Amino acid sequence: MDITYLKDTLSGVQSGTLTLDAAMSRLKNLPFEDLGFAKLDHHRCLRTGVSEVIYSEGKTIAQIQDIVGRLAAHNDNILATRAGREVFAGIREITDDCRYHETARIVVVRPRPVEKTGNIAVICAGTSDMRVGEEAAVTAEVLGNQVKRIYDVGVAGLHRLLSVRNHLFKARVAVVIAGMEGALASVIGGLVSCPVIAVPTSVGYGASFGGLAALLCMLNSCAAGVSVVNIDNGFGAGYQASLINKMGTAQPEGDLESHSSETEASSGGWAPGGSN
Repeated sequence: MDITYLKDTLSGVQSGTLTLDAAMSRLKNLPFEDLGFAKLDHHRCLRTGVSEVIYSEGKTIAQIQDIVGRLAAHNDNILATRAGREVFAGIREITDDCRYHETARIVVVRPRPVEKTGNIAVICAGTSDMRVGEEAAVTAEVLGNQVKRIYDVGVAGLHRLLSVRNHLFKARVAVVIAGMEGALASVIGGLVSCPVIAVPTSVGYGASFGGLAALLCMLNSCAAGVSVVNIDNGFGAGYQASLINKMGTAQPEGDLESHSSETEASSGGWAPGGSN
């Protein structure tokens, strides 16, 4: 349930166009809805500004369809990540209001225009890293960020990277995706003044150990200001980049201090942006 839907409900009660019983019916599934196999966090959008994200791998088509149907009743721009074409086809069976980003393996349900702010640079070392780069880029765009894609500028040809350095200098956040030895994150970390989010990929020959070599290289970066997400986690990088890019632009509503205290007292803690 997004903020707009909730405000419309409350405004309807205030103006008398919506009865109290009708409003209660709309709100009855807050804070979550138990589907048996999943507990949908309908309250998440009110806390974090982003509705629950569907991680598609490991779920049946029927489960994904049920989750999509329930979330789409109250939310726009719903993300289904790690979605193959069979998942897209399954979602299309229940709604035509969706768009598939094949390289990113993301389905956006009820895609709607959003105002895009700031400047996130998504940089890939090689073309083989683009699937992870697109996952980060599409995620960031759907969350309302301007994204500049800079692909195939790995350290084996530094002149390619230096030719686009002006784009790097304009970025508020840089998401750097690389496999093999993952050195690109350190190089960019030494060039820019913005935060760098490094994403190791599983691209590489045997001794890359499915991305472990790049992960360890990035964790041991000598460049300050480089943080690292998990192997192939383009979604996590795009989401984190969005949070950083929007810092200082969004104003909290209500009494943040009392809200925080109530949240800590009533829950065991939560991680914004988690996926069902």
